[in-house]
Amino acid sequence: MTRHAFPPDLMEAQAAWYLTYDRLATGPQDGTAGHRRRLLDLSRHIAAHPYWQTPAGTPAARVALKEMARAGTSRATP
Repeated sequence: MTRHAFPPDLMEAQAAWYLTYDRLATGPQDGTAGHRRRLLDLSRHIAAHPYWQTPAGTPAARVALKEMARAGTSRATP
């Protein structure tokens, strides 16, 4: 299994994406526009990150980033 070393800002953005998505899905229905805008901003940041232009930026690395960030957010929430 390959171990990926993601830049901290990329990992933080992916984790923030999951937390924002969870708030949008489970939170009160007022204020959803702000969460949607945040998701779009985070999605743009993640997709355009320079890491994906390096040899390490493979499709498998994208999956690994999502898995690692999701695992980190599930530990952080009760």
